Amino acid sequence: MKLRPLPIVLTVIVSAALLFGGWFFYRQTTLQGPLQKIVQDYKGVNSAQFNINRNQINLKLDLKPDTNLSGLVNQITTKGKSVVGSRSLKFDFVDHSSDKLNRYWDSAMFSVAEAMDNKKYTDIPARLQELAKDSGIKTQTEMDTKNVYISLSDGSASKFIVLPRDPAKIGVWE
Repeated sequence: MKLRPLPIVLTVIVSAALLFGGWFFYRQTTLQGPLQKIVQDYKGVNSAQFNINRNQINLKLDLKPDTNLSGLVNQITTKGKSVVGSRSLKFDFVDHSSDKLNRYWDSAMFSVAEAMDNKKYTDIPARLQELAKDSGIKTQTEMDTKNVYISLSDGSASKFIVLPRDPAKIGVWE
């Protein structure tokens, strides 16, 4: 029996195209598409990019300064429950901060880390407000069962920080 190379090569190419095309279509229609719509429809989101893995969803978000970050996360976890499932969310924000916001955050980090370490989460908003007094920086702090969300804004400049409430994963120093 003589093997003919052309039908074998064509069969491999068609099979690979169907397999990878089907996987791409599945990811777009059942994973990324619905999540993209949920995030893009949220007020204050300029753009969003996703990388969905087996255990984690990486989100790169470009947000406007007045965006309610905890509301966005709540929207993703409730409306996108079928996509998120047991995956953890990891956030990366497009940097729109200024030197003033970075200096402010550098001075506030110690107080925030201390409050996180001692699990005195109610100290965080008060301390941030106290440090922001007379600086023109607007602070917003919210919390859910997994994270503490800090939003800092100064006019058109903004900085968003998500700190996990799990002490082993504290991300203040990132």
